[in-house]
Amino acid sequence: MQSLRMIEDWPVPNAATAVVRGADGAVLGEHGAQERLFPLASVTKLLTSYAVLVAVEEGVFELDDPAGPEGSTVRHLLAHTSGLAFDEHRTMAEPGTRRLYSNAGFDVLADTLTKAAGINFAQYAAEAVFEPLGMRETLINTAHRSPAGAGGLSTAADLARFAAELQAPTLLDPSTVRAATREVAYPGLSGVLPGFGHRRPNDWGLGFEIRGEKSPHWTGTANSPGTFGHFGQSGTFLWVDPVAGVACVALTDRDFGPWAAEVWPLFNDAVLAELRG
Repeated sequence: MQSLRMIEDWPVPNAATAVVRGADGAVLGEHGAQERLFPLASVTKLLTSYAVLVAVEEGVFELDDPAGPEGSTVRHLLAHTSGLAFDEHRTMAEPGTRRLYSNAGFDVLADTLTKAAGINFAQYAAEAVFEPLGMRETLINTAHRSPAGAGGLSTAADLARFAAELQAPTLLDPSTVRAATREVAYPGLSGVLPGFGHRRPNDWGLGFEIRGEKSPHWTGTANSPGTFGHFGQSGTFLWVDPVAGVACVALTDRDFGPWAAEVWPLFNDAVLAELRG
């Protein structure tokens, strides 16, 4: 895919890589070092969320089990509606009333799973998600880092495997994935989309941001409202567009900033335009 060569012009210090995968699992295009390890930042939340959903299906706990602040549940934490602050274990709102994007909430999720399953969250994620999908280089280091972002490391090749799973689930019932990625959890809530400001509404599923009608946005203007995924502060993103039947991963070694808000949408539009032929 010629559109993927656009990453060569991104203002990154050393490395950028991208891969596009179809709904049938086929790799439609790739550019850059597919096996290079990159810090994922908040793209890690997608992997954390998937591990939590596997735990739900395995009966470790339920989505509506208590977790976090009083009145909050696993579901609230996944949907960023627990009321917890961004990076502090401080309650700022009643559960279910505001979309407060919270790294602290994902720390609580990992701790909740660790206690309920009786094994370390990082080990659970590896055994439940990474190993079955052949994501051999991926890890979440919870020893000194957060499962909300800073602890995640992966490659474009591994995330392409994860993107294929999101499009044709093998580890979860497809209905679980649809609920997490295509159904807005607590519809109508507004909140801040990191890097882009306040959005009304700020649609989110269970761990997955849903594009909806947000504008501007880090995906492209041609991405359907049903597009879901996440971007990371380390200059990374993964999205799946179920209407286009395609997923895209991009990893870089430059932190997110105005440069990314400018070039990512143009890149994503070019990818979709090339796929449309």
